[in-house]
Amino acid sequence: MSRNSVRLTAALALAFSASCGMSAPRRAVQAPQPAPIPTRADFLQSVPSEHVLFETDGFSLDAQARAVLDAQAAWLQRNPGVLVTIEGHSDERGTREYMLALADRRANAVAAYLQSRGILASRMSVVSWGKERPVGLGSEEFSWARNRRAVTLVP
Repeated sequence: MSRNSVRLTAALALAFSASCGMSAPRRAVQAPQPAPIPTRADFLQSVPSEHVLFETDGFSLDAQARAVLDAQAAWLQRNPGVLVTIEGHSDERGTREYMLALADRRANAVAAYLQSRGILASRMSVVSWGKERPVGLGSEEFSWARNRRAVTLVP
């Protein structure tokens, strides 16, 4: 079959399909792929730490804590669907009630800072554990310092 015959055959087939109401085959449209759901592992790989530390009886954020929270805020801005829980903790020195209140102030200081960086308050919940969940198990300054913390938890 010559090239002209092939062209004529293709043109006739196209004209016939058009007259019959048939259309040329369409390309399949791929649905957009859903964005991956960010995980705690993603968070931990992207920020210097999930926790910030505090001085004895304090709930002020120092420069190091603000730097950590700035990185957390940036990650949360990139992942607007993620909700977080901010846990406040304290060391063992003091009454249960005092330590719960102090840990609450620590967690709320973190939440307020993140909110000042554009994270909606509705994305954050705050819980105070006081001295109930220590990570440092000794009764010396090293352990106490590790327990004076606020932790940003990503599910």
